[in-house]
Amino acid sequence: MKIGLTKSKASSFEPLLARDWIAGLERGLAVIEAFDENHSRMTAQQVGERCGLSRTAARRYLLTLQHLGYVSGDTKQFWLTPRIMRLGQSYLASARLPRIAQPVLQRVSASLQEVVYLAVLDAGEVVYVSRNGPNRAMSSGFVLGARVPGHVTSAGMLMLANLPEPQLEQWFATHRLPAYTPYTIANPEDLRTELKRIRRQGWSLSEQQFDLAFRGIAVPIKDLRGDLCGALSVLMPIQGESSEAVVKRIVPVLQEAAQSLRNLI
Repeated sequence: MKIGLTKSKASSFEPLLARDWIAGLERGLAVIEAFDENHSRMTAQQVGERCGLSRTAARRYLLTLQHLGYVSGDTKQFWLTPRIMRLGQSYLASARLPRIAQPVLQRVSASLQEVVYLAVLDAGEVVYVSRNGPNRAMSSGFVLGARVPGHVTSAGMLMLANLPEPQLEQWFATHRLPAYTPYTIANPEDLRTELKRIRRQGWSLSEQQFDLAFRGIAVPIKDLRGDLCGALSVLMPIQGESSEAVVKRIVPVLQEAAQSLRNLI
């Protein structure tokens, strides 16, 4: 007998044999993921409602996480502690791609004098796992570990455009397209058209879709088999250069860097 993950995660993983499944681990992680910007402090009842657990079960998971140092709380509410960041740090310390890419990002940043990012796609969202840039610009843009909706950044659209068609259709079926600015592509058919264009040309340009002050340019990172591993992107303010000039200056450098990474991963 095979089982999947929760509905929100099932599309990201292969089915797992029932004998290998640890339901308690899934529920514990679901409790952690229940906290977000809009739910930074919650009661056990609220956590249970977000995770599909009873209040009593949610409270037990929260108290266990509190004992381990990942959660803190008072008599009514619970919240995450900075210890949670260890989980992300474990990925950054152990993942091969960010380590391999960092020298390449440094070289590209020095050449372009722009902030350069390595991004991967996780559950349909963009996650920035490495970055490098001049000191004057490092205070702007996305922080390491930031998660952004896939349809509003150059890296996100680039990686969506390179998904196999069944996976892309599943993404459309399970994700809303909120508009963050007047320029956000929030219509599914318009986004499909843009993703097809990106796939044909091999790079992506996103302007003012997530932030009116910024544009981004991205190219794919693929391994020697041609499988998508992530995206290299540059994020910069919209000022001074035209879109055409920026593409001409940035895209060849990113493509050369992506090719050099292909021989390493």
